Amino acid sequence: MSSHSDREISYGSYLQLNSILNSQSPVSSDTPSPAHDEMLFIIIHQVYELWFKQILHELDSVMSMFREDYVDEKNIGVAVSRLERVVEIEKVIIDQIRILETMTPLDFLEFRNLLTPASGFQSLQFRILEIKLGLRTAERIRYSQTAYQHHYPEGEQTLLAGLEQQASLFELLENWLERTPFLEYTGFNFTRTFREAVEQMLAAEWEMVENSAMSVGEKEQRRQMMETNRRHFESLLDPAQHQQLIDEGRRRLSHKATLAALFIHLYRDQPILHLPFQLLSAIVDVDELLSTWRYRHALMVLRMIGRKTGTGGSAGYGYLKATAESHRVFADLFNLSTFLIPRSSLPALPESLETKLSFHFSQM
Repeated sequence: MSSHSDREISYGSYLQLNSILNSQSPVSSDTPSPAHDEMLFIIIHQVYELWFKQILHELDSVMSMFREDYVDEKNIGVAVSRLERVVEIEKVIIDQIRILETMTPLDFLEFRNLLTPASGFQSLQFRILEIKLGLRTAERIRYSQTAYQHHYPEGEQTLLAGLEQQASLFELLENWLERTPFLEYTGFNFTRTFREAVEQMLAAEWEMVENSAMSVGEKEQRRQMMETNRRHFESLLDPAQHQQLIDEGRRRLSHKATLAALFIHLYRDQPILHLPFQLLSAIVDVDELLSTWRYRHALMVLRMIGRKTGTGGSAGYGYLKATAESHRVFADLFNLSTFLIPRSSLPALPESLETKLSFHFSQM
């Protein structure tokens, strides 16, 4: 029996180039007028699938770190670096659209009808990615008026259904945030002190408006704006209001997890909170760039086929544009900016908590 070291390896055999480079079979090649640009179309989409595979590889490794009740601090840094790798991959797949757009609409029409009923919607890896990030079936835009699973073979439907029963990155992150230990600390209650800081900030803003040279109408308009801001803050600080927004589908992240994420954002300058803040920022980047890719893809489809229906029977551009706007998973992390206050208005932390949040060493 030969060992691995006994086998000869080459660039081509290691990368299995024979398999990869012989995996392009343009359907138009069997017609009287082969379409030159079909090769580009195939390779672009094959490359997408390879990048999706790498994204899933990174995502799976991050999710495995967060499945335990305790997340090793060292793993946070690893998770951040792997999510940042996903971010860079997403930038590449967005830029790939520019290459595809070197094919004109007339070039695409030379072979488009031959692709029916195939559709990019049938990308199994992309559906898996959505599920693992945390996109729920109830939140999906329906494709051709049917549930998305019905467009896959029975075995793949079973796979997707099984994945939907597993904890997503969203749920794992929510559980991790809920375990944040610093919201309640000896002599410190984050919710109470944050509420006091918000009230002081809003009172100072109103005093500035009252003492300004604004007209009565302008002051009333500003008062209404400030009242809206006050209601936003109250919807966060009041657990019952927050839960009502969850029940209405307007928020998703639990009250405790949301407060923890806000605490991390506000006190990000504390050494121990640097990595958690970078983690939340990386997740927002992943979600934002995925939405950017969806929207950029929608624009490319509009440019290529206008408002024709998709080859798989979807509404084409309309469907893709709708998913770009509604299929974001981590919208609650985006919305945290609503509740940020200036550093100068932040409540001071007790000295004992400051010590906990710092890299504190005593010299022997």
